[in-house]
Amino acid sequence: MQEKQKLIEIVGQEHFTDQIEELVPYSYDASMNVHRPDGVVWPETTEQVVEIVRFANEYKVPIVPRGAGTSLSGGVIPIKGGIVMDLSRMNRILEISIENRYAHVQAGVVCDDLNRELAKHGFVFPPDPASSSVSTIGGNVATNAGGIKGAKYGTTRDYVLGLQVVLPTGAIMHTGSYTMKCVSGYDLAKLFIGAEGTLGVITEVTLKINPLPRHAMTAVATFAKLEDAGKAIFQTMTSGVLPSVMEILDKVTLKSVKENTDIDLPDAEAMILTETDGFTWEEVEAQMEVVLRVFKENNPITIKTAKDEKDRLNLWKARKSSYATLARASNSFVLDDVTVPISKIPNLLVGIQEIAQRHGLVVATYGHAGDGNLHPQILYDEYHPEQVEKMEKVEEDLFKLAISLNGTLTGEHGIGLSKANYMTLEHDPVEMALMKQIKRTLDPNNIMNPGKRALD
Repeated sequence: MQEKQKLIEIVGQEHFTDQIEELVPYSYDASMNVHRPDGVVWPETTEQVVEIVRFANEYKVPIVPRGAGTSLSGGVIPIKGGIVMDLSRMNRILEISIENRYAHVQAGVVCDDLNRELAKHGFVFPPDPASSSVSTIGGNVATNAGGIKGAKYGTTRDYVLGLQVVLPTGAIMHTGSYTMKCVSGYDLAKLFIGAEGTLGVITEVTLKINPLPRHAMTAVATFAKLEDAGKAIFQTMTSGVLPSVMEILDKVTLKSVKENTDIDLPDAEAMILTETDGFTWEEVEAQMEVVLRVFKENNPITIKTAKDEKDRLNLWKARKSSYATLARASNSFVLDDVTVPISKIPNLLVGIQEIAQRHGLVVATYGHAGDGNLHPQILYDEYHPEQVEKMEKVEEDLFKLAISLNGTLTGEHGIGLSKANYMTLEHDPVEMALMKQIKRTLDPNNIMNPGKRALD
């Protein structure tokens, strides 16, 4: 790789590699995309990040910022080679200010590690992606990660107060503030949230934190019709109560969990798992009463409420087992991330089933129904050309369905490589041109995570 010695001088021999066996783990993420980088660097300071970016800009070498590599859309695949910048060693919690309700952290801090520290003070950073045990705050910001509690608590974007970003020129930008309110200047922090590392390298993040709820109550309900489950969801979300969790599992998902675990599940077209939380049991129970009343009005097969913490964890088992059991059920899979207005969930659920039947593939659907964010998981065989072709047609039809329902291509996984070809389904020519202009203005040499989001 060009000027290898320069990179070694910046970070030290122990923080650089171009050995093939060490590059392979950086050639993939949790998607089906694969491409090997030319080298990997592990910076430990913002100053090192600056020097690496300046080097890359001078020699026009691609740079891909990377956290834990849990992206499901190919967002951290070095599709044009170059340098993967692994930020996992920039993992210090710089400050926790309870009186001012913020945490200031380096980009490589793991989400669950931060929450363990915050819990000591009775606080929490609410967004909780499924990969929170390994995913980093920088990665959360770069993808605007959400999770199971998005319906009540929102996504990462709702908690970012400020950022430190190294721009493609090597300049350091501080944007945002340490205050709960700030309307000074353009909100440039929002420009980098969800940008998937295409505009700069996020090195530090200031996050708003919330008091940690003291109590939670969990229930599940099963339904014989997808439409009834969908109606129960959007009627709950307009009932005046905001559950902290509102997850759905369809028939295919339930069957997979039942066949691959010891979890006893009823035969049903859908199961909803819901949770309410708060600071007193009275508050939590009052909310759950409303949710259960809505469920009962929509023809459930069964309803079960957790009696204690052990029972609560048992109710969660099926949802937490979904991804793994489906992954074992097929040689290959694509996990998508379409999101629609909550009232359109019944249409989306039924439409996904119709698409699967039309193309003759199995599609399992589960996800965060409380904010309209569902995860259709397409099961196929990547070594079978006909099935690959069917998978691509299913995926295209899923995206078209979501857009026709006033939805979006992605609620939390990002565009990356996997959805780049579908950007024009959602974004008109004027918007696409403006996004490309912003990219060219900030990154004229196109070094920052090139090949992503159809912005090149």
